[in-house]
Amino acid sequence: MRLLALLCAFAFAASGAEAANGRWIGSWAASPAMPMAAPANNPARGTPTFNNQTITQVVRLSAGGSRLRIRLSNEYGPKPLRIGAVRVALVGRDGVVVPGSAHAVTFSGEAAATIPAGSPLLSDPVALPTKALASLRVALYLPADSNGCTCHMTGMDLVSIAPGDATQAPPAPAKDAPDYRAFLTQVDVETAAPLRPVIATFGDSITDGYRSTDNGNHRWPDRLAERLDAGKRPFAVVNPAISGNRVLTEQLPIFGQNALARFDRDVLAIPGVTHVTVLEGVNDLGMTKPTPAAAEIIAGYRQLIARTHEHGMKIIGGTILPYGGAVYFSAAGEAERQKINAWIRTGHEFDGVIDFDAAMRDPAKPERMRAELQSGDWLHPNDSGYRVMGEAVDLSLFQ
Repeated sequence: MRLLALLCAFAFAASGAEAANGRWIGSWAASPAMPMAAPANNPARGTPTFNNQTITQVVRLSAGGSRLRIRLSNEYGPKPLRIGAVRVALVGRDGVVVPGSAHAVTFSGEAAATIPAGSPLLSDPVALPTKALASLRVALYLPADSNGCTCHMTGMDLVSIAPGDATQAPPAPAKDAPDYRAFLTQVDVETAAPLRPVIATFGDSITDGYRSTDNGNHRWPDRLAERLDAGKRPFAVVNPAISGNRVLTEQLPIFGQNALARFDRDVLAIPGVTHVTVLEGVNDLGMTKPTPAAAEIIAGYRQLIARTHEHGMKIIGGTILPYGGAVYFSAAGEAERQKINAWIRTGHEFDGVIDFDAAMRDPAKPERMRAELQSGDWLHPNDSGYRVMGEAVDLSLFQ
């Protein structure tokens, strides 16, 4: 009885501490994929390995909190990854560190850590209060050969790479700096009850923001986060999209595992997720030969729906954008796209619909985007197009 009483007292104390300290939610994310070697004509655009170097990356948080923690990944590394030091700081719009915001990051109380091959690593909590849409700089020192990079290849934010341990004063990014995410896959914040809802925007390059302006935060999920913040809606928005990703098949190493394979890790494992948006399938129609039937992609969506509902979350389907004029456009793919979009709109299996197709298509040529909204390849929007997408989201979907 005495043991039982002690256990009950411990459980009560633990729950009280949890209530006092709040809960963790995802505030920013970039899904890891396999590394890509540097193009021969521009080595700065991709770095396959690091050795005695500091990588500095800036991310924009969607939600603030009383403390934060970061998640690093060696999930595609063939060997253990040594972490020499990590430092975070808030930066203003001018890129200058906010006074008093620089903090060392620890792992089990230590400044250095080793991440086993195939594993992620969560940091200890950092006592750094943050606000929604704050910019966080993360400087990561790797003292030894990283044996490749668990990278997210479409970061759309320039990073800096400096020799040695430059975590105390990392340099500004060079003009030709790479724009991937290296080893950094998530930033969580601690919030007090009631918990903030979290939206995970799951998809491919069109959600990843490919061909938007570097350092601009012009992806459509960025605009969604801005609208929610401006409307005093207490939502976080994380972006687990991977450029080139497909629902059913995959083309490693740079486009990540297919959506069905990565969904549990990249969405369901993010703390606090309450809503998921899905915009994916155009790469299946364009890259996969023979062109998959609409029924095959819809079956994939149904898997995502079932797995989301198992966790008590809502899932919202986005119609596939027009891609006429893109290098992989085909009449067969267009026919299947129309069937898929009709099912998304009328099937009532998703918990809601975002009609991106209707917002972006050219009324005179509905198989194409409006010319002023596409980036030049007729597949990806430009900054204006991504803004239109972000404005097309009905905020009442997130209840």
